[in-house]
Amino acid sequence: MFPSSNLSPDSSYIRPARRGKHKIFIGMAPGVGKTYKMLEEAHLLKQDGIDVVIGFLETHGRKDTAFKAAGLEVITRKACVHQNIALEEMDTDAILLRSPQLVLVDELAHTNVPGSLREKRYQDVEVILAAGIDVYSTVNIQHLESLNDLVARITGVIVRERIPDRLLDEADAVVVIDVTPETLEERLREGKIYAPEKIQQSLENFFQRRNLIALRELALREVADTVEEEANTSTSAGQTCNIHERVLVCVSTYPNSVQLLRRGARIASYMNARLYAVFVADPERFLTKEESLHIDTCEKLCREFGGQFLHVKSHSVAKEIAQVAVTYHITQIVIGESQQSSWRRWLKGSFTQRLMELIRHQKIDLHIIATEK
Repeated sequence: MFPSSNLSPDSSYIRPARRGKHKIFIGMAPGVGKTYKMLEEAHLLKQDGIDVVIGFLETHGRKDTAFKAAGLEVITRKACVHQNIALEEMDTDAILLRSPQLVLVDELAHTNVPGSLREKRYQDVEVILAAGIDVYSTVNIQHLESLNDLVARITGVIVRERIPDRLLDEADAVVVIDVTPETLEERLREGKIYAPEKIQQSLENFFQRRNLIALRELALREVADTVEEEANTSTSAGQTCNIHERVLVCVSTYPNSVQLLRRGARIASYMNARLYAVFVADPERFLTKEESLHIDTCEKLCREFGGQFLHVKSHSVAKEIAQVAVTYHITQIVIGESQQSSWRRWLKGSFTQRLMELIRHQKIDLHIIATEK
């Protein structure tokens, strides 16, 4: 837990022998209000008697942010010189010496001045956390390492300062500060984000409407991923918490699998869902050359749609599909109508019925698609 609000202002504080708690405020772009929200929460904690200090604050000349910081103790920055230029960095040693309960650290992805003890600010934060001090920090979604290539494709901007994804996974809380692209554009035009001379250039480049829409979706999805993973870790066995839709297409050696994949991809697109495809092979049967080529085609098509192809072996197709659905938190399964003859269905039972029985308690929707014979 973060500092509780039941401490009186004059209560003594003994540092517990634990790692500090980390709360990250994340947003889609500069100007959404991450730092302002962090300062707002810090003031409330200070009123409740929590010892809060500002380790590093970057206002970017924003008057509202600077005004919100008033009344909070500030740790003096460390003076540095690089290539005859005077610079300032967060003084981690001074923070450790001061030993507050909570420290506020802006711009988590910042790269420190060359020659600093640690290369990145997030590494300084890890040192502070290891000392048992809680940290509130801020970062934008484009600074996540795994999203670097995607952000470059969306915005045309290569982000140089990045943080490892594990920081979000390890954080005790991740809060997305969300505003609409229209609101952010309005703030930019009013001069609340950048200086007047930078406004038009920003609107024509990084702050284009399509960029903001895509970055907002990334931010919301990333936090949803974190919440879903934490929920699934903490829930009882057999129970899952699915925030995202996930579509699983069941392909076979029948030619209609290509039709199923296309239909599944459309369903995934409508739902903004992740796409998976699975082929369950009989471990005692070798595929013919034609069948192997067909499955390869399905795999390539799945990847073209941005999906993940799973190739598994089992004597029980229905049971294996049900297991894959549980493992990958599938919410929608797409299958083709049965190709079995009526006498075989009567003798062995319907594949569809067996699958429905296996997933009945998993809250999974089953789509049975009529395809050409």
